[in-house]
Amino acid sequence: MEKIEVVSPVGDRGVELKSIAPRLDTLEGKTICETWNRDFKGDVMFPVYRELLKERYPGIKIIPYTEFPSSILTGTPELQRKVSRQISAMVEKGCDAMISGNGG
Repeated sequence: MEKIEVVSPVGDRGVELKSIAPRLDTLEGKTICETWNRDFKGDVMFPVYRELLKERYPGIKIIPYTEFPSSILTGTPELQRKVSRQISAMVEKGCDAMISGNGG
């Protein structure tokens, strides 16, 4: 009988899982940052999100995705790490929360 070797399509875990940041009690008076990967109409949807958030949470400040580097899906791992570091550096300037990406 011939042996067949099977490789899982799921692959090995590539990163260590860590806990996520605690949720904010409210967005009222907070600074929310946006970052977009240039996929699926973020240029159309983010302005809508901004208006809805401003209506619901008085005093909210939103820093639009246009003030951040694009969180691109393509490129080398080195480029993706570079962009991640750039976004992280900007977040440290006062973002309480971030809207990341735009599902499609």
